[in-house]
Amino acid sequence: MEVALIVNPFASGVTDARIHAVEEELGRVALVHTVVTERAGHATELAAAATAEALVVFSGDGGFNEVLNGAPAGLPLGFVPGGGTSVLPRALGLPRDPVAATRQVADALAAGRTRTISLGRVNGRRFGFSAGIGLDAELVRRVDELGRRADGKRPGDLAYVAAAARLVAGRRGSFAPALEVQGLGRAAFALVANADPYTYAGRVPIHVAPEARFELGLDLVAPEQVRPWGLPRLLRYVFAGRGQVGAPGLLYAHDVDRIEVVCDRPLPLQADGEDLGDVETAVFEAEREAANVLV
Repeated sequence: MEVALIVNPFASGVTDARIHAVEEELGRVALVHTVVTERAGHATELAAAATAEALVVFSGDGGFNEVLNGAPAGLPLGFVPGGGTSVLPRALGLPRDPVAATRQVADALAAGRTRTISLGRVNGRRFGFSAGIGLDAELVRRVDELGRRADGKRPGDLAYVAAAARLVAGRRGSFAPALEVQGLGRAAFALVANADPYTYAGRVPIHVAPEARFELGLDLVAPEQVRPWGLPRLLRYVFAGRGQVGAPGLLYAHDVDRIEVVCDRPLPLQADGEDLGDVETAVFEAEREAANVLV
């Protein structure tokens, strides 16, 4: 059996020693062919050209997203956490440690064990766990604008926390309606989940849409507006595991196939933590039973 291993050497948790350890774990059950990404979008090209019997990615969520947008249909996929957050493999139940995660992926590969999951798609771009317009996309952009460290890696969790604090302070904790969710109403921003948790703050899961599941359609959470005194309540919900479901002033949809959003002005859009630019409209669609993952 042959497995292709795509590695993003610039992911914050990827080192030469860890690459070697990941190769050794996979090498227990298969012949490993390693390729390294060199630029943005390269993982999509490498995945599309893969001819092995399985494909494993050692990267952060950006690399996972690129592979999801290039991998041939039906090819078993394994995701090894190599980023600062690595939401996708953690949401699939894999450990944060890349070697331990690879051991589980290798065991699944040897046993022929896969899990079929749904994916999301926004304006034609696939995503594995979440996408959003407005608040979270603006946060992604602000962190990206910090640039990379001297070693080419992105800033860590503290940079995200600091960027979020500056974003909320700049708005004085208030977010007014800025978009229309077709059929549901107006909202300040829109969060679309393909799984729970939506993301992580270090080791802590953020439960924006706790009913979302990889095997179902998409979930929408869109506050109609956020006032300064409402922020503590929303934060309490997401950290307590309740998400914002049932909160007053909230647009919510569960297990849907299509969500259409029209913005009052161009707003930032993100998918799996990747900045997709400003948009005036966005169409989110569920691709049910779209991918086979090694878990």
